[in-house]
Amino acid sequence: MPTGGATALVLGGGGARGAYQAGVIRGLARRYPDIEFPILTGISAGAISTAFLASHGETFAEAADELVRLWLSVTPEQVYRVDATSLLRNVVRWGWRIASGGMSDVNERTRALVDTAPLAELLRRALPRHADGAIIGIERNVARGRLQAVALSATSYTTGQSVTWVHGNGVKLWQRPQRRSENARLGIEHVMASTALPLLFPAVRVGGEWYGDGGIRLTAPLSPALHLGAARILTISTRHPRSRAEADVPQIVGYPPPAQVLGVLYNAVFLDLIDQDILRLQLINQLLANAPEAQRSGMREVDILVLRPSRDLGRMAREYEPRLPPALRFLTRGWGTRRTTSPDVLSLMMFQADYLRALIDLGERDVWTQKDRIDAFLDGAGTSASRASASDAVVA
Repeated sequence: MPTGGATALVLGGGGARGAYQAGVIRGLARRYPDIEFPILTGISAGAISTAFLASHGETFAEAADELVRLWLSVTPEQVYRVDATSLLRNVVRWGWRIASGGMSDVNERTRALVDTAPLAELLRRALPRHADGAIIGIERNVARGRLQAVALSATSYTTGQSVTWVHGNGVKLWQRPQRRSENARLGIEHVMASTALPLLFPAVRVGGEWYGDGGIRLTAPLSPALHLGAARILTISTRHPRSRAEADVPQIVGYPPPAQVLGVLYNAVFLDLIDQDILRLQLINQLLANAPEAQRSGMREVDILVLRPSRDLGRMAREYEPRLPPALRFLTRGWGTRRTTSPDVLSLMMFQADYLRALIDLGERDVWTQKDRIDAFLDGAGTSASRASASDAVVA
């Protein structure tokens, strides 16, 4: 790894597609045994992997192996209740809440489409905690100096702000319009809050506020890593880099079903914002590269590498859809997931072993096929390419 500043690993959202990120991470750890990321930041599903990496293993390689084992152990039943009774009860309660004109608001038992209590229990088993709820491994690794800082972001439904919780050494907090940071001893509630997909997963209470998915209001997903002092950023996208010709091909015929609308909505939340932030950083780097030091106003160039899947993860989800639990499959087909060639909303929820394993395997393979770019980045020689080119931007 080059010297001259810390390297950050930034993990964004994508639900079950986070397994692809886990595959890339293990591929990186196996190809580069000495790799370390002193700064870890996570949003949504990326918050799960970030918390796990930050709390496990003596080295990044050990943590990566344990992370993959976690993802391979996941089943739909361990993330949300998938039995027909639970799903039908939530659908009926939601329908009544809408049809009642608000008269049912006194009963708040149904807060989302699915109940994520199993995910909270899975995280409690995977992340040992102190009596006050703080994750032991994160505190240990920060105290030892293995980690400089760990940050998880969520959206406060109570105030409408994006909030980033930070645990680190010597962290200087920041505040921007509709964004703020807070020191926190990170616990399960912070992870659950960051992963709470809007409408699908219930909001989570932290302190006196209710929180949802971290990608909703964080308009600059790279900002936590930058504020924490990163000189280089490696981020793993779950969006396949489509060509212009591929992007212009219709994914549906006729009127868009709910699955298509939700897929576009969630992609706008989880993928579009980080792609825009990547492009913005690259453009700023180009401007700074041509500006004298005295005219930079304290701004610095930050090298960035974006790794993307070689296959469309939504299209892959369609291949595995017939093996979903029957009640969930019935519900998602009602949304119209079979009417779109790339059911992205389905890929968010497909926490089943065969699909997750396929994503992990793809992530590991992609590391080897992109090894020249990664080598250049880690050697510090990729600066000119990644700073001066917007080739990592994709068709949204």
